[in-house]
Amino acid sequence: QLQASGGGLVQPGGSLRLSCAASGLNLDYYSIGWFRQAPGKEREFVGVIRWAGGITDYADSVKGRFTISRDNAKSTAYLQMNSLKPADTAVYYCAAGRAAWGSRTSVVGYKYWGQGTLVTVSS
Repeated sequence: QLQASGGGLVQPGGSLRLSCAASGLNLDYYSIGWFRQAPGKEREFVGVIRWAGGITDYADSVKGRFTISRDNAKSTAYLQMNSLKPADTAVYYCAAGRAAWGSRTSVVGYKYWGQGTLVTVSS
């Protein structure tokens, strides 16, 4: 029901925009979270946009560089990534959930997950 796309190879300092397309899911009622998982590491929270009001929150490691937006009419959310660093290399996942805002940074706060898209930042 969620499909992430837009990953690829980018040089340090470059930009990418990831998309998360939903099918069979009304995004009006779901917060959309982005997570990432680097090889050998646990999946970690990147950011989230709340279902109501469009409030966003980001991990400290990406704050000021990444921006999440959504277009509910297109059932799509986006993760704009600027000033990319090699440390941003990971598989990026989008997820949808309706858990309490307090659970926004935890994987357990999301019910639906996309398949992931690989982002590689390297020169």
